[in-house]
Amino acid sequence: MLTRLFTMGGLLVFASLAIGQQYPNKAIRWIVPFAAGGPQDVLTRAIAPELSNLLKVPVIVDNRAGAGGSVAMIELARAAPDGYTIAIAHVGTHAINPHLLPDTAFNPFKDHVFVAPIYSYTMVLLINPGLPVKNGADLIAYAKANPNNVSFGSGGIGTSTHLAAEALKALSGTPMLHVAYKGSAPALVALLSGEVTYVFNNLSTALPQIRAGKVRALAVSSSARSAFARDIQTLRESGVPGFDKIFPELWGGLFAPAGLPKPIVDRLSTEMGKSLNNKAVVEKLEGLAIDVWRFPREEFPAFLRGEYEKWGKLVKSSGAK
Repeated sequence: MLTRLFTMGGLLVFASLAIGQQYPNKAIRWIVPFAAGGPQDVLTRAIAPELSNLLKVPVIVDNRAGAGGSVAMIELARAAPDGYTIAIAHVGTHAINPHLLPDTAFNPFKDHVFVAPIYSYTMVLLINPGLPVKNGADLIAYAKANPNNVSFGSGGIGTSTHLAAEALKALSGTPMLHVAYKGSAPALVALLSGEVTYVFNNLSTALPQIRAGKVRALAVSSSARSAFARDIQTLRESGVPGFDKIFPELWGGLFAPAGLPKPIVDRLSTEMGKSLNNKAVVEKLEGLAIDVWRFPREEFPAFLRGEYEKWGKLVKSSGAK
């Protein structure tokens, strides 16, 4: 009996090694859960060629936008766990959307496997330069002096741009009107035209407007200043302590269907790590004001549980549906 067990164990190890050695032998589809041209799409298309070079097969980018990324995540969950369908996903798809769309047909803890960390990013609080506001504390004082006359734009209900403003609203204890737009770009246009008082936007997309003097940057959402805009204070430095405690980290990574054999997960994870160390890829990310996210893969399940709980509290307090 013992001999049979050792034999079976040896066969399993051999089969596992064989899977890793044979993979990949055809094109890989890389799903992006957002439309072409957005930060995740640009980021993916910057990495895909290098990943393709390392794996020695084509890596084809496939945009599957809809429901804040949930359409793509459902498709990923239903794909065969063979390593030929992967996806870039982020805090919105796995920690925010499940609270906004409780009936969505995928479980972020059971239906996907985390393959590799890719990027982290920060948001920036912006106002129209015509307002007499110089920092976060000034904005809160302005809101209190002008009750019900301060509004914020967002890229849609439940998006990180919306929840960042809700976090600020909660800390200030001041009524502020939420105006939802169909994307963060229209919200930024609304700020430029004076339709809203302030917006939170991704630093990567806001930097050109900041540098052109069209908007004023008050603070970044992260706990430390961004390497891409060291002159912009954090919200804590800007007079709003505690913001980084209730507004969690923003991140994105590579995911695959649950059940993907470990040798394939390991191979994809290794090659993604190499891709993110490629000089051309690093320069592309830096041009987007996006940091490479360094995070231990084995710690991700516990990390995701914590993120899920933190964002759940913020979604609930905001009343977002």
